[in-house]
Amino acid sequence: MPEFLRSVLAFVVVLGVLVFVHELGHYLAARWRGVHVEAFSIGFGQALFSWTDKVGTVWKIAWIPLGGYVKMHGQERLEDVSPQDRAKWIAGRTFHEKSVGSRAIVVAAGPIANFLLAAVLFAGLFATVGRPVIQPVVGEVMPDSAAAHAGILADDRIVSIDGTPIVTFEDIQKIISGRPGQSMPVVVERDGATKNLTVTTEAHTEKDGARIGMLGIRGGRVTYEPMSLTASLWGGVAQTWDVTRQTFEGLAQMLSGRRGTEDLGGPLRIAQLSGEVAQLGLASLVSFIAVLSVNLGLINLFPIPILDGGHLLFYAAEAIRGRPIPPRAQEYGFRAGLALLACLFVFATWNDLTHLGIFHWVAGLIGS
Repeated sequence: MPEFLRSVLAFVVVLGVLVFVHELGHYLAARWRGVHVEAFSIGFGQALFSWTDKVGTVWKIAWIPLGGYVKMHGQERLEDVSPQDRAKWIAGRTFHEKSVGSRAIVVAAGPIANFLLAAVLFAGLFATVGRPVIQPVVGEVMPDSAAAHAGILADDRIVSIDGTPIVTFEDIQKIISGRPGQSMPVVVERDGATKNLTVTTEAHTEKDGARIGMLGIRGGRVTYEPMSLTASLWGGVAQTWDVTRQTFEGLAQMLSGRRGTEDLGGPLRIAQLSGEVAQLGLASLVSFIAVLSVNLGLINLFPIPILDGGHLLFYAAEAIRGRPIPPRAQEYGFRAGLALLACLFVFATWNDLTHLGIFHWVAGLIGS
């Protein structure tokens, strides 16, 4: 299959699963709280396929696969609806007349569904394939690095560092990062025999002035440890939490300037990665979907008007004030949120195009 077509198909599958689960969370919560759902759409624009179920909800698959939505009965603000249309609302089934708690549940259910999806997918992988563990085996040694100067070679298994036993590759990272510019003994296993080496770590200075140690190696060997069903379920929850924590840390580093924003990607980057991951096999694709599901859940919880987190912020203010936020304030908030999201989308797309080399390619055409 051509690489472009594989990326497009993988992107549609990945985004379709994430959007469907997110909107399904809103849908099920709305049904639970007694709100009639008028439409459930995967994608935007003209519907390619549609059907109506027995409770009157129209299910649609639209031709722009960049999101989706659930249209709830009476979701519009009262001042935006004419008296004639308001007369058609079904009493007791509209979104706006539900308590602030019920509305918050419906809105929060989308991101929650994404976190649950990630936990289930991770648990399923652990139960069937096993938990991936990066062995402390050197996959590659960077030229002129601390590891190269110490005599560490590819395929060496690092047994201990400064007397501390090494079990996984992450153990190496934890020790080395906290020991910048220090010399320490390292025991490696090579061709069935152990060798005692001495390594002096490099000292890398971060943007905030912090110094971290570096060895100059990459891990290469991944094994899968079998897990019981109970352990897999707990492992799925723990892995979801770990991905959430790492995402927060990455965002905090970007906001503080300790990390560049070049890693911030958009739809084009997701499409490219979807194709690359799909080529690695089903397990890798499922893991990729789980990680993206966590990211989608977190993004939607940001307190930005238009996103679920923005709505929850308005509902929290309503609960405290005892009455809704004034319509004009909500309108200004939604406009600001839309502008912010548009800027982020443009910036992420610019990063995608730069990462894909589009600008370099165009410059080459102009210069030729």
